[in-house]
Amino acid sequence: MGAHTFFTRVSGTDADTAFRNAVADAKYLHGHAGYTGTIAEKTSFTQIPADEVGDTDPDDYASQLIEEQDPRIDSKWGPAGCIHIEDDTYLFFGWAST
Repeated sequence: MGAHTFFTRVSGTDADTAFRNAVADAKYLHGHAGYTGTIAEKTSFTQIPADEVGDTDPDDYASQLIEEQDPRIDSKWGPAGCIHIEDDTYLFFGWAST
């Protein structure tokens, strides 16, 4: 089986709620059978600190972490990355099994 990168922006009152919303939406859109290459395959996430992201565009920073094979998000079986964008918006990203 392979892997595919994903980037998902979603709203929620906090990161946990946003993550649950993103997973539920992906399962609705892509099915529950597994190997969708989406956030539906994830069971957890790792919050990337805001001071680490700094003024860098969140999508660019997420892409950089993927490209650099950051160990926090480099496994299709491991956690997704999470960057708090603003107010109630979060970016989840990483590798997912296909």
